[in-house]
Amino acid sequence: MERTYIMLKPDALRRGLIGEILARIERKGYRITAMKTMQLDEPILREHYAHIADKPFFPDTVAYMTSGPVLAMIVEGEQAVKGMRILMGATKFEDATAGTIRGDFAHSTTENLIHGSDSLENAEIEIARFFK
Repeated sequence: MERTYIMLKPDALRRGLIGEILARIERKGYRITAMKTMQLDEPILREHYAHIADKPFFPDTVAYMTSGPVLAMIVEGEQAVKGMRILMGATKFEDATAGTIRGDFAHSTTENLIHGSDSLENAEIEIARFFK
C-alpha cells in the first residue's frame, strides 16, 4: 500500500471541480485518508517548487498558487504514486489525453488543476510538508 500527496490547485476549487475530481480518485479505487483546505504563501511555495524557483515563470506560479485556496490530500492505494500520475494526465494540458483529469478539464499548463507526487520519496517529503 503506497501513500502519495495530491493537491487540487486554486483553479480546480474556483471552477467547482472538487467533487468530480474526488469521485474519479475514489472510483479508481484509491482512498483519501487525509484532506484539508489551505491558503498557501510564498515561503511554502519556494520550498515546494525549489526546482523551478530560479525560472522566469516562477513569479507567475506563485501568483497563481496564492490566488485562492488549495485542497491538500493524502491518497493511499496500490501503486498510488504511479496510478495517480496516470489519472492526472500530462502536466502540459495540450499533451494530456482525454479521460485524464487534465485532459478533460485543464485549459492551461500553468492552471492545470492538480499536483501529485512524482516518486515515493517525494510523496513522503510533500506529505510531511503539508501535513505537519
